[in-house]
Amino acid sequence: MTHIGRHPCDEALIRSAGAASECSGATRRWVLVAAVIGSSMAFVDGTVVNVALPAIQRELDASAFDMQWVVESYALFLAALLLVGGALGDRFGRRRIFIAGVALFAAASLGCALSRDVAQLVATRAVQGIGGALLVPGSLALISASFPEDERGSAIGTWSGFSGIAASLGPLVGGFLVDRYSWHWAFVLNIPLAAAALAIAWRHLPESRNPEAPARLDWSGAALATAGLSGIVFAFIEAPHRGWRSTEVLVALVAGVLSIALFIVVEKRSASPMFPLTLFRSRNFSGANLLTLLLYAALGGGLYFFPLDLIQVHGYSATAAGAALLPFIGLMFVLSRWAGKLVDRFGSKLPLVIGPAIAAAGFALFALPGLDGSYWTTYFPAVAVLGLGMTTSVAPLTTTVMNALSQDVAGTASGVNNAVSRVASLLAIAVFGSVMAWRFGTGLDERLAAANTPPDVTAFVQQQRDKLAGAGPPPAADAAVASAVKQAVGASFVDGFRWVMLLCAALALASAASAWVLIEGRSASGAGNRAPG
Repeated sequence: MTHIGRHPCDEALIRSAGAASECSGATRRWVLVAAVIGSSMAFVDGTVVNVALPAIQRELDASAFDMQWVVESYALFLAALLLVGGALGDRFGRRRIFIAGVALFAAASLGCALSRDVAQLVATRAVQGIGGALLVPGSLALISASFPEDERGSAIGTWSGFSGIAASLGPLVGGFLVDRYSWHWAFVLNIPLAAAALAIAWRHLPESRNPEAPARLDWSGAALATAGLSGIVFAFIEAPHRGWRSTEVLVALVAGVLSIALFIVVEKRSASPMFPLTLFRSRNFSGANLLTLLLYAALGGGLYFFPLDLIQVHGYSATAAGAALLPFIGLMFVLSRWAGKLVDRFGSKLPLVIGPAIAAAGFALFALPGLDGSYWTTYFPAVAVLGLGMTTSVAPLTTTVMNALSQDVAGTASGVNNAVSRVASLLAIAVFGSVMAWRFGTGLDERLAAANTPPDVTAFVQQQRDKLAGAGPPPAADAAVASAVKQAVGASFVDGFRWVMLLCAALALASAASAWVLIEGRSASGAGNRAPG
């Protein structure tokens, strides 16, 4: 009889990374199911929260900057600790760290659901990010350790496909829960998923670790990365209402930049860095990560504001806003195999130039709609074009990252690229938030003056300007004044949204240019271009 919490192929996997063949087919299936469920929690949470933000802002009477912190506190710790989470699994056991990550994520999700003010919600979201940093790299590491090489690609493909489906259904299900019940239920959604993942992991998953993993973890690098990103994000989120000359903002910005500089120095000198700078000696790896930084900054920053625009300006329900991106997800799911074949036929360079250029056109289309029009004639074309551009980009980008270096550092290379994509989104939301606040404030001042709104109404609205599209007229305002204020607020948010989307288009074009300059041609997908790492 197998003892609960212990598995027959534990010892083999602990002794050797090449012992995956000793695990039975049933064990591998359980590993795959647990990995899909666990990683889906993080993917779903990242997409569900965006459609819940307007309801959270309304119920907690929060500012737009508070809502940025709800997203950024999670993204900050996930991005900063992702590589440490992978190293912890290698050192102490991937199953153990995966279980710890799922349990922590579930506990934090419950804390989010029970939050009664913004401070509580931001704090529990930060804990969620730490849990995500443990479970996300652990899910893939479990697959890599349990499946032999000839089955690993298929298993990772299955994991990717089902995780994509979960990510696409997340906003739809989350939006329904927000509309039908409340925003609290968007976080409760994680609890049954976590319970299933924990039950499977405890009963069926084997333990594995890397016997050659460094005994000492790069805690100094993790601390500096967290401090650096925290300072920069704080500066850009808080500057619109504290002012760029604020002592707190300036100190945070300087401390953040200095911490990032020191992080680079520490990683360069460390014997076992969490972010190995030597990997960037490969031209393809450097080019792929620069492209990732630019393209995923555009994607993460732009799609943060899209649900806010749909719900607060255009009056969409949370469910409808969640469904608005289904064409994007559908295109990626249906055409991902086709996109993968592009690399075999043309190499990586051409798709990585064309794909981001198409995505840039999609972002530009988001800047066209005004306050009126149906989804099918306003945002559907933009969503579809963006989806086609990202589909053309993702598979060649992944292939370039994995093939740029020798296979003995492929896991590290993938982790670094994943961390870069998370950092890109984290920084973009902070920077774009400052752009949105500036353009919204300027437009609101102009429109309220042009509408000749009464001074007391103007003062009331100005006091709410940090709510952006969540601002509104005084409760006692007559219908004509209330309509003028609503029009001014909506049009001002659209102004800011257009600026954000045009910046996203510029970033996507810059990512295409980086591929043109740095990614090598047809042979970039072949082993001949691999650097030793």
